[in-house]
Amino acid sequence: MTGEEMSGPAGPKLLRLVCFVGAGVICTAAINKWREYERNTTIQQQQQRVVETRNSSESVAVHKTLE
Repeated sequence: MTGEEMSGPAGPKLLRLVCFVGAGVICTAAINKWREYERNTTIQQQQQRVVETRNSSESVAVHKTLE
């Protein structure tokens, strides 16, 4: 034994490489989907706060004009 690996057919090595790259693509896509979901959730929460703030401001303005 000289410390070198025995080289076998290239098929299994290529298959492992393709699987590794495929797993990386799938993980990257999943991470991007998660970031998109989080970003959309944050945007919706901010829009909801703006609507609630407008509604409360309008109700205060209406109340002041009635006095």
